Amino acid sequence: MTTLHAASLNDSTPAQGALILGTGLAFASLILLPAVATRFGINAALTGAMRIALMRASSKVVSATHANGETTPTGFSCH
Repeated sequence: MTTLHAASLNDSTPAQGALILGTGLAFASLILLPAVATRFGINAALTGAMRIALMRASSKVVSATHANGETTPTGFSCH
């Protein structure tokens, strides 16, 4: 029984890693990047382009397909 439990934890690790990385990239694009851009005086157009690039990277990481064919959930519904 312990072996099956350990195997299930190892299978979910890539999905959790992808979610953590995707969340970090989203956090960086929404919070950190505008703060750094303001500090260094980067104009709004360049800041917007960098935010778009980070959000696209976040989306690609979170929706990446794993070796077993399952995709990482990007949202949930309570209905």
